[in-house]
Amino acid sequence: MFAGIDEVDWAALEHAYGPAGGVPELLRGLASADPAVRENALDGLYGTVHCQGEVYDSTLACIPYLMELVADPLVDDRGPIIELLTSIGGIDLDGDDELDPESEEFEGAANYAMAASAVTAGAEVFLELADDHDREVRLVVPLALASLHGDPVRVLRLLRDRLEAEADDEVRLACIEAGGRIGLRHRDLLPEVVEWLSAVTSSGCGAGLRLGALAQIARSSPASLPADVVPWVTGVLREMRAAPVVPAASVDTLSPLPPAGGRDTGPFASDQVAPWTAGLLRTLHAGLGDRVDDRIGLLADQLCSPDPGQRIDAVRMSDGLLRTWRGSYDELVALLGEQLVDRDPRLRETAAAVLGGLFQLAAPATDALLECVEADPRAWVRTQCGGPARLATPVMALMRAGDARVVPVLARILGRGDAPGDLARSLDRLGTAAAPLAPALCDRLARVELDERLYDEAGPLLRGVSVLGAAEAVPAVLRVLRGAPAYGRDLVADRALRALTAFGPVAAEAADDLRGLLGGPGHGAGAGLPASVSARAAGALWAVGRDAAPALPVLCEVLAGRDEGARRTAATVAGTLGPAGAATAPLLTALLRSPEPWTRVESAAALWRVTGDPGRAWPVLRRAWDELPHARPRVAAALAELSPRGAEGADALVDRELLSPRRHNALDGTADTHDIFADERLLALCRQAVTGTP
Repeated sequence: MFAGIDEVDWAALEHAYGPAGGVPELLRGLASADPAVRENALDGLYGTVHCQGEVYDSTLACIPYLMELVADPLVDDRGPIIELLTSIGGIDLDGDDELDPESEEFEGAANYAMAASAVTAGAEVFLELADDHDREVRLVVPLALASLHGDPVRVLRLLRDRLEAEADDEVRLACIEAGGRIGLRHRDLLPEVVEWLSAVTSSGCGAGLRLGALAQIARSSPASLPADVVPWVTGVLREMRAAPVVPAASVDTLSPLPPAGGRDTGPFASDQVAPWTAGLLRTLHAGLGDRVDDRIGLLADQLCSPDPGQRIDAVRMSDGLLRTWRGSYDELVALLGEQLVDRDPRLRETAAAVLGGLFQLAAPATDALLECVEADPRAWVRTQCGGPARLATPVMALMRAGDARVVPVLARILGRGDAPGDLARSLDRLGTAAAPLAPALCDRLARVELDERLYDEAGPLLRGVSVLGAAEAVPAVLRVLRGAPAYGRDLVADRALRALTAFGPVAAEAADDLRGLLGGPGHGAGAGLPASVSARAAGALWAVGRDAAPALPVLCEVLAGRDEGARRTAATVAGTLGPAGAATAPLLTALLRSPEPWTRVESAAALWRVTGDPGRAWPVLRRAWDELPHARPRVAAALAELSPRGAEGADALVDRELLSPRRHNALDGTADTHDIFADERLLALCRQAVTGTP
């Protein structure tokens, strides 16, 4: 073994951290009789030659020696080595064949291609390991074969044979999962794969294997799922829960897949569903896709399971469903609310976190949320890891749901002393129902220290009084605006100006201060503040006095400037002037060609508002709808406010959005706590654009 390893110039090869001179020692470590040495060697290889999935020239040099190791029956822990080889050789390079040969990306893609070729060339050894004496080897070989072997017909035949011959049910499940992967990778074999997996679902196999087969059908051919998938799966899950239970001391020796038809024989029945069941159910949910009602039915059953672990999984899967697909979720949300009274703190916290992201969709769970909040006033505010105090998740969930019953709770929190900043910052959904909190917020704002922590302390309060329209806070807002220290002054000024804008004419006493922040033509922002602050001041002056004359020169100067963020702010402000801002139209038109997409969106919306003509603005907004999904609420707001008439194709665009089952911001790899709120707002604006009424 390791013949020629010392003849390789490892120091001339590279891995994630430089020269690969230490790699031979790691490779030899994999063959050690000491388990700790083997584990450290494997970790070392993952951290160097395959760090974060990368493939280097040193990775390629390792492949022959890794193949030698897995082929030697005297080597222990070969299963993890097979997994390493599968990861190295199983990279999908679709699309990379057009890279520039001179680019670094091309070199990386070439390494991936050579790795895939090298591992595939040696994949015949995996066939010989399918019935290896080592269970861990048999457990990982099916996926290796499905991913790497060049003859999928032969592999599929082997998998079917191994399913019949194998005694270990977890290995049998691995064969089923590998079959699903073959169906995904080789569409010509998909009918045969589906036929086989369908036969397994109706066979005498254990419940876990039947569920695994159905999950792979969902993964590879969702259209082949039976119409009665919900009662079928719920029946299988109940069968698994009722499986015989072995005392806890023997759990490590259990096969994780219970036989079909077993009954509850002991106190541990609620924990009988195997931990990998969550993975199968996630695969099934992914295959069901937009079959929202079916997925709700499955989750409803999972949320009623006696096993807290399975309910936690169901709560998390519910979060994924709610964030991705539109639907009628009252039943599911009510069941999520029921988890708040469970004894398991993980389940309670997970359910509260999901409900906190639902905003108005959490309405069916608000009674449960309120009960949870009222049960422990000491838990209303939390501090973790020395960070700032924050409202407890159930309190925040009630606020976001717009439930006025939380207002007395918030009043008591404010009365305790130092209230968390997210209280005042999160009053939007409560609206006028939170008016009783205004005096306390105004009082806090009037007493805040004018030091370098001003923005952190005053920012949330300024946001709060803005939302409440608390005009009595004008003197306190002006105190903050005038007394802000140099450090962070622009941030404080921006927030204070937003508050004065929200107050409107009742804040007329602020006019002189606002004029002082305008600056003048050729002089930039007033008082040394950024141009964006001048634009905000212009908008505030218009809001409190309805006089566009002093605001327009400043807005025009900022729009013509080079500060992209300030131009975007000025465009937004110009739009609030409506027809009174017509003088900004030429500059807004020029910004429709900005390289920054959000500048184009804000400028187009403003141009439509100041001219009343969608002619030049609408094509830009229409393009943004498709190219910038997160801009859709902004575009829909313009349509709702200004009417789709004259905007060619707007009606069809809105109708298509209202009929789409998928949330507009359900994008791969991204998530935000306000995603559901933003999508529901988009739908509301689209309906308003259609009906003409809020």
